[in-house]
Amino acid sequence: MITLYSTEGCHLCEQAFDLLVEVGVDIVKINTVDIAFNDELFSRYGVTIPVVANGLSELNWPFDISQLKNWLEDNGITYN
Repeated sequence: MITLYSTEGCHLCEQAFDLLVEVGVDIVKINTVDIAFNDELFSRYGVTIPVVANGLSELNWPFDISQLKNWLEDNGITYN
Protein backbone atom coordinates (compact mmCIF):
# COMPACT_ATOMS: atom_id res chain seq x y z
CA MET A 1 0.00 0.00 0.00
CA ILE A 2 1.20 3.47 -0.91
CA THR A 3 0.05 6.53 1.00
CA LEU A 4 -0.30 9.79 -0.86
CA TYR A 5 -0.44 12.70 1.58
CA SER A 6 -2.37 15.49 -0.07
CA THR A 7 -5.27 17.87 0.36
CA GLU A 8 -8.31 18.84 -1.65
CA GLY A 9 -7.67 21.30 -4.44
CA CYS A 10 -3.92 20.64 -4.56
CA HIS A 11 -2.96 20.51 -8.24
CA LEU A 12 0.49 19.16 -7.40
CA CYS A 13 -1.16 16.32 -5.47
CA GLU A 14 -3.27 15.53 -8.52
CA GLN A 15 -0.08 15.46 -10.62
CA ALA A 16 1.56 13.06 -8.15
CA PHE A 17 -1.49 10.77 -8.25
CA ASP A 18 -1.45 10.87 -12.05
CA LEU A 19 2.26 9.91 -12.06
CA LEU A 20 1.52 6.92 -9.82
CA VAL A 21 -1.20 5.80 -12.22
CA GLU A 22 1.00 6.50 -15.25
CA VAL A 23 3.76 4.18 -14.00
CA GLY A 24 1.16 1.49 -13.46
CA VAL A 25 0.48 1.50 -9.74
CA ASP A 26 -2.97 -0.02 -9.21
CA ILE A 27 -5.24 2.71 -7.83
CA VAL A 28 -6.57 0.34 -5.17
CA LYS A 29 -3.01 0.29 -3.76
CA ILE A 30 -3.00 4.09 -3.32
CA ASN A 31 -4.34 5.36 -0.01
CA THR A 32 -4.91 9.10 -0.36
CA VAL A 33 -4.81 10.89 3.00
CA ASP A 34 -6.07 14.47 3.29
CA ILE A 35 -3.79 16.21 5.78
CA ALA A 36 -6.21 19.12 6.34
CA PHE A 37 -8.20 17.22 8.96
CA ASN A 38 -5.27 16.02 11.06
CA ASP A 39 -3.20 18.57 12.99
CA GLU A 40 -0.19 16.26 13.26
CA LEU A 41 -0.14 15.48 9.54
CA PHE A 42 -0.77 19.11 8.62
CA SER A 43 2.14 20.19 10.80
CA ARG A 44 4.39 17.55 9.26
CA TYR A 45 3.38 17.79 5.59
CA GLY A 46 1.66 21.18 5.24
CA VAL A 47 4.38 22.73 3.08
CA THR A 48 5.76 19.56 1.47
CA ILE A 49 2.72 17.87 -0.08
CA PRO A 50 2.36 15.86 -2.11
CA VAL A 51 4.31 13.16 -0.33
CA VAL A 52 4.30 9.51 -1.36
CA ALA A 53 5.02 7.13 1.51
CA ASN A 54 5.45 3.44 2.21
CA GLY A 55 6.16 2.73 5.83
CA LEU A 56 9.11 4.87 6.87
CA SER A 57 10.21 5.70 3.33
CA GLU A 58 8.92 8.92 1.80
CA LEU A 59 9.29 10.67 -1.52
CA ASN A 60 8.65 14.40 -1.30
CA TRP A 61 7.60 16.66 -4.13
CA PRO A 62 9.01 17.66 -6.52
CA PHE A 63 9.67 14.36 -8.25
CA ASP A 64 9.43 13.17 -11.82
CA ILE A 65 8.43 9.83 -13.27
CA SER A 66 12.02 8.54 -13.21
CA GLN A 67 12.51 9.41 -9.55
CA LEU A 68 9.15 7.85 -8.72
CA LYS A 69 10.07 4.61 -10.50
CA ASN A 70 13.39 4.47 -8.64
CA TRP A 71 11.64 5.06 -5.30
CA LEU A 72 9.06 2.36 -6.04
CA GLU A 73 11.78 -0.13 -6.99
CA ASP A 74 13.87 0.76 -3.93
CA ASN A 75 10.83 0.03 -1.77
CA GLY A 76 9.88 -3.23 -3.48
CA ILE A 77 6.64 -1.84 -4.85
CA THR A 78 5.53 -3.40 -8.10
CA TYR A 79 4.13 -1.44 -10.96
CA ASN A 80 3.53 -2.09 -14.67
